[in-house]
This record gives sequence, structure tokens and C-alpha cells, in this order.
Amino acid sequence: MFDIIFWLLALTAVVAALGVLVMRDVFRAALSMILLFLVVAGIYVTLYADFLAVVQVLIYVGAISILIVVAVMLTQDVWRGSPPGKFRFTAFLVALAFLVVLGWGIVGTNWLMSDELPKQPTVAGIGAGLFGEGGYVLAVEIAGVLLVAAIIGAIALMREK
Repeated sequence: MFDIIFWLLALTAVVAALGVLVMRDVFRAALSMILLFLVVAGIYVTLYADFLAVVQVLIYVGAISILIVVAVMLTQDVWRGSPPGKFRFTAFLVALAFLVVLGWGIVGTNWLMSDELPKQPTVAGIGAGLFGEGGYVLAVEIAGVLLVAAIIGAIALMREK
């Protein structure tokens, strides 16, 4: 069952990534990128990498995507997209070379797979380490306060005089 879900999510990820590349409207491309990030988190769940899925949702979907959407909405004249550049053919050749090297690395690697599932969920273990006997609660709270201060500072700088 997880194989079918994995392949459906993989197909959706490819379609969303192509949507990011093909769409001329930058805002819609950003929304397609948010869908891509969510699908990648779903792929992590099917691969039993629950910590990576949580990090994907919190950091990429929750922070990076919102930052990009806000930046697009605050930028003027962004709805036209980028004009085609003179390095379009060179960029295509570099991307094709990268794809060939990446494919060669994937095909040439001896991938080892385990039949065992993780013994305990990694998110629970990391949470117990951070907030249990590890005593890192204060460090996490200070990091949260610093992030909120940075957001307030960014809003204050972006505000019109």
C-alpha cells in the first residue's frame, strides 16, 4: 500500500516541480512550490522518516514558503515573470550535464536497504532529548524569542516611512 502512495506522491511532486518551472505567474509558481514541499513531506512519511517530514513542514512549508509569498506580494512589477535571458541555452546545457551526472551516480551506486522498521519514532526521541533530561528547554525558548524579534525587525524595516 505504501508503494502505491509513494508513487502517487512522487508523480505529484514531479508535476508540482514542473508547475514551478513552467508557470509565468510568480505567485502561482510559489503556490506550486508549497504543494511540492508538502508532497515531499508526504514522501518522507512513506519512507518512515517522520523527523524529516516534520522538519520539512515546519521549515520549508511554514517558513520558507511564507517568506517567498510575502516577498512576492511586497515586490512591485513581479507579475510579468522574468524575461528570457541570453544564457538560456548555456543554462540548459549545464542542467542537462547535471542531470547526466546525477543519473550516473544513482545508477552506479549500490543502494543498501533494510527490511526493519525503526524501533522508536525519531521525533519522540528527539523531543525527549530536547525537553526531557537533556535540559535544552531554555535554549529552544531563547531561539524562539530571537526569531520573533527578527521577524518584528524585518516588518519594521519593510514598513513605509
